[in-house]
Amino acid sequence: MSLSSTPVSDPAVNTHIGLEPETMIIFGILALFALFVDIWAHRKDKPIALKTAVAWTLFWISISMCFALFLYFHFNGEVASLFLAGYLFEQALSVDNLFVMMAIFAWFKVPEQYCHRVLYWGVLGAIVFRLLFVVIGSTLFALGPIVEVVFALMVAASGVMMLRKKDDDADEHADYSNHIAFRAVRVFFPVFPRLVGHSFFVNKEHVEQELQKEENKGLELKRKGAIYATPLFLCLAVIETTDVMFAFDSVPAVIAVSREPLIVYSAMIFAVMGLRSMYFVLDAMRQYLIHLEKAVTVLLFFIAFKLGASASLHLTGFGIDIDVYTSLMVIAVILGLGIVSSFIFPDKTKKQAASAATATTAESTASASAGADNAAAGVETEAHTETASDATVAKSVANTSDEQDANLQGQTVAAKADEAKAEVETK
Repeated sequence: MSLSSTPVSDPAVNTHIGLEPETMIIFGILALFALFVDIWAHRKDKPIALKTAVAWTLFWISISMCFALFLYFHFNGEVASLFLAGYLFEQALSVDNLFVMMAIFAWFKVPEQYCHRVLYWGVLGAIVFRLLFVVIGSTLFALGPIVEVVFALMVAASGVMMLRKKDDDADEHADYSNHIAFRAVRVFFPVFPRLVGHSFFVNKEHVEQELQKEENKGLELKRKGAIYATPLFLCLAVIETTDVMFAFDSVPAVIAVSREPLIVYSAMIFAVMGLRSMYFVLDAMRQYLIHLEKAVTVLLFFIAFKLGASASLHLTGFGIDIDVYTSLMVIAVILGLGIVSSFIFPDKTKKQAASAATATTAESTASASAGADNAAAGVETEAHTETASDATVAKSVANTSDEQDANLQGQTVAAKADEAKAEVETK
């Protein structure tokens, strides 16, 4: 970092790589190879365990580090540092985006086994839109320091918005039926209001078959057509649109860090492709990483300062030129502090709420088990207690699960109660 009237640069170190063919080929091979491996491994619809998500997150980080090593040996350490700085910053900025996606999945009640499929198609859309935004952003950035000032204001505005965000629960209670993507899909397609496996669309014949099912009796469709969108596609449309809006903030920030279009795009793509696995890790760790979002906010203000200082240096001859190594160190330190402070200074309110929920669940389980044991012993009064307890559990399941699963639980409880009563009467 230097404070001067003239930018300080080392003529021996060249970070301008342009669209170097060999680098583009290596980037394409690594990205496509990892993407196909990921697709093959997750070809079935099943929930992703935390250990599996961690392993895949490490896999994508390893792929990214392999590309960083290639840049180091093929060019120099500064080019590799530009990539690492952009990669870390994109990962950090994506944290808030993933939290919003969690709220969207919860609102649409998407089963866990289908989340990876939605995220996969979301990533493919992000690859296309990131390319478009990087091309536009890099072209504008090359126009001069005035554009740097504009980008600095955009990034600072994003930081202010995150700073004014008082409660994370606001996204969880949002009504996404008013979202522009939700309304746009309903304009172009009639919507079948029930999930049909992992399908985004179903044809007219399939819809007619679904309407004949017992759980869909009385279901009326306001519009009819040859192709119907499902809630899973509505969820994908909302997530894709949210990611596009997020890219308006992240692309200028990453360009400010890495500058070179190919480095910016490769850093963003490797970070985005690893987000599917990181989603499930963050979902499990969300209640612990409470200060990570604050660290991201600090980073946004740092990047805004970096852009503004650089523009001032070019416009007035007085400013601060923050080199890539300083940027990389600042990003790593701030993210590290955000993670470590989350464990040192946890949110006691959320922790107590989580402990209370766990205690309530354990108490309910113990009560149900005791009722079952007493009923098996043939005590009539306990058999009635078990029936009431099981009915309570069935009611709770009905309130938190799909209607079809709740009905199945209710039938099981009723059958179990009848068996207990029959055993009491026999004895």
